[in-house]
This record gives sequence, C-alpha cells and structure tokens, in this order.
Amino acid sequence: MRSAVVVGAGVGGLAVAGALARSGWQVTLLDRAERVRPEPTAVVLWPNGVRALQALGLGAGLAAIATPLPDGGVRRPDGHWLVQPRPTPADRMPVVVHREDLHDALIAGLGDRVELRTGVTVRHVRVEPGERPGVNDGRHTIEADLVVAADGTDSVIRRQLAPESGVVSSGCAAWRAVIPWYRAPRLPADQPIAGEVLGAGYRFVAASLGERGSSGGSSRGGIYWVATAAGAPRPEPPETQLALLRRWYAGWPAPIAALLDATDPSDLVQQEVRELRPLPRAYGFGVGPGGVVLLGDAAHAMPPHLGQGACLAFEDAATLASLLREARLPDAVQTYDRVRRPRAATVVRQTRRMSAVLQTRGRLALRARDAALGTINSRLLSSAAASAAQWRPPA
Repeated sequence: MRSAVVVGAGVGGLAVAGALARSGWQVTLLDRAERVRPEPTAVVLWPNGVRALQALGLGAGLAAIATPLPDGGVRRPDGHWLVQPRPTPADRMPVVVHREDLHDALIAGLGDRVELRTGVTVRHVRVEPGERPGVNDGRHTIEADLVVAADGTDSVIRRQLAPESGVVSSGCAAWRAVIPWYRAPRLPADQPIAGEVLGAGYRFVAASLGERGSSGGSSRGGIYWVATAAGAPRPEPPETQLALLRRWYAGWPAPIAALLDATDPSDLVQQEVRELRPLPRAYGFGVGPGGVVLLGDAAHAMPPHLGQGACLAFEDAATLASLLREARLPDAVQTYDRVRRPRAATVVRQTRRMSAVLQTRGRLALRARDAALGTINSRLLSSAAASAAQWRPPA
C-alpha cells in the first residue's frame, strides 16, 4: 500500500488527504495545532473550486451548504456606481460557503485510512538521494512514498526546498466576520446584500449565507462581510478594531453601517495579507522512489482579491489525486509540477493586477482609476472568471 504524509490540515491538506485515502493510500495528516478548527468566517468558491471539489468526490456535500453569489456590482463610498450589477451565467457564478461547514464536509471525507496527528510541528523535510522522503519534528522522522506540503504561507518545507521564494506583505490587512441570522439586520427588499464598495485603499464586500430562517444544509447561515484596508494589521483588541472599522467606513453606502453595528467583536477575524514573491521555482521534487509536492498557500499564497486561494488549493488536490491514479509516482510528481506552476502563475498575475487597482491612492490617481474602472474591472474580472470557468480537472 502506498503511503503519504500530508503536512497541514487546512482545506487543501484535508482535501488531498481524503482524496488519497479514497484511492487506497495510507495517509498520515499532521498539523501543529492541538485542535484542528477553521475560522468562523466564510469562503467564496469560483467554478474551478467547485469543479475541483466535485472531482474529489465532495460535490454532493458542497451543494448542500453553498449559496450562489450573484454579481452585486461596484460602488464608490459616495454610492455612485462604478460597475453596474450584471447577470452572471450559471457556469461562471461563484458560491459562498461557511468555513465551518466546509471543514465538516472535508473531515467527513477523510475515511479510516487517514491518521490525523495534532500538536506536531514539522521542522525538517528529508530529501536524501535514494531514500524515501520524510518529515521530522525534532524527535521522530515519519517517512512515506509522498510528502505533501500543505503547511500554509509560512511553509517550513517550502523554505527548505525553494528558499528563493519569500513571504512579503501585500500592503493591507483584512477583517472578516459572519453575522448569524438571529443578529443580522433586517434590510429593505431593495437593498441587496451582495456587492462591493471601493475607496482609496479601502474595500468592503458582503454576501448572504443562505436565507434568513433557513440555511439549507447549514446551521451557520448569516451575512458574511470582508473589509480590506491599506496598512499593517492592528494590534488593538477586537473591540477597538471594530470601532476603527466603524469609523473608517462611516458614511459608506448601506448596508455597511448596519452590518458593522450588528457585528460582535467575537465575530471578527483579522488577517495580515501576505504573498509569495517570487513563486517557487518548482512545485514537485523527486526524492528517491517518491517525491515531495507543494500545495495551496505553501505553493502560491496571494492576496484574496479574486477569491482564488482556496480554489487553487482544491485544484492542486484534484490534479495530484488524478495524476497519482494514472501514473507512476515519480512521473506524477513531475507532471504535477509541469501542470500546476503555469496555472498558478496565471492566477497570481491576475490577482496582482487587481491589487494594483484596489490599492490606488491619491486624488488624481483615484479619479483616473474610477473613470476607467468599468473597463479595467470588467476586463480583469472577465479574464479571471473565464480562467475559473474554463479549468477542468485532469481526465
């Protein structure tokens, strides 16, 4: 029986561990946290992420917890439309899912061939010629035919195998929250929740998780919002951070003030937005009779502006699982590297272009951006949407 060690029990690590186990592999899943738990926020999945989960055998579970996310358009802080809402073809419409629901679906898909070990901090990956790869926590070495580095932006394994790729700040911080329905404000029928408001270095996006009073297969419905602001993360406690957000976004179009007022400090999750520059030189490394691969943020951490982080992680998992079913392990590792690097580079390039648009500062630059945003935003989003819609998992 072939064996794998997956380092990191985030969404990408859980997805690939379950997929390998369902293909007959014995999988050891390691995570440094004492308890594996997701953020109490949500995630947007574009069609490529949905297709990847379907290829991984998780489509039915996703359908029960996902809410379609229509195009809500883009406005300025004064309410003026920069990009009007547009109908979205079904094959290009993203969905929004509560992270805890997604986590539950991924955990349910692990099966009994996955051994989950928590409280394990991997400090070194063994890549000696002629030997099977392995990972070491400072006391023990766990070897396997395949090591999957799904250990996030600060991946220890990537730092060892691709030291040229560094983690840098994207110049902004993000705050996320889900307001449960029992606390969510009741909004007028003509005041849609979905949509984006874009200012000078500030951005606010909101989406509905199901319908009030019913969240489908989820008990975690509500209103999800994300606020992005230029600058470093705030060191203050959540109560102070929330007060700052209310001040920064005061006067912005409804329902932003109502959503922030309904948010409890315990709902708030702050994140420093960071990325890899440059991307690793390789995503697959042959080691003796097996290999090591990079997956998810360990391979291509990027700003969240196009909502592709989780989607690319699921693409990675679906691609790797498919290749390992069809090819010898060394060949599958090599093909994974050849297929995933250009794909990730394309999405990262699109995301960085969007970052430049979103982080425009200065009066003249803002006027130029707003005047051209309908064209720029549509072109960028259309390109990103087409890329997401066109991706298919390997046959």
